[in-house]
Amino acid sequence: MIIIVAIAAAVVIALFFFVLMRSGRTTTGEPTLQGAIRPGSAEFDANKDKVFLDPPEATEAKRALGDIVMTLSTTVHNLHGKALSGLEIRAAVVDHQGQPVKQRTVIVIPTRQPELATNKTMSVNVMLEGMKETDDRANIKMEVTGFKFKE
Repeated sequence: MIIIVAIAAAVVIALFFFVLMRSGRTTTGEPTLQGAIRPGSAEFDANKDKVFLDPPEATEAKRALGDIVMTLSTTVHNLHGKALSGLEIRAAVVDHQGQPVKQRTVIVIPTRQPELATNKTMSVNVMLEGMKETDDRANIKMEVTGFKFKE
């Protein structure tokens, strides 16, 4: 009887952890910065040389779960005459054809700090997880996908 109860408890605990692991991996879509100036607009094209990123660098680590986590890092520069009150950045690991293996969009400002003053810089790190050893990880990219200026 004790063995049957122990096996049933082990199955229940295993199912509980399975559900937790599956629910942790689901994402609810990428965040977007509301009211941001986006690529393709005349205002974005006029200001993209004033709000820019340094070439990104990456570190890679293998987790106990067997997947690979990469942290992409860059520095944001604001050379515009106004402070940035919103900044959205897309980070991606791409294959040899330029297609994303993993990508993530993050809202850096105002999430990580309230604003970025004019002629200032800030470091940005984005973690991309869930890659396999067999994935074709040829290059990394980070780009500004939206920004807003303080009025």
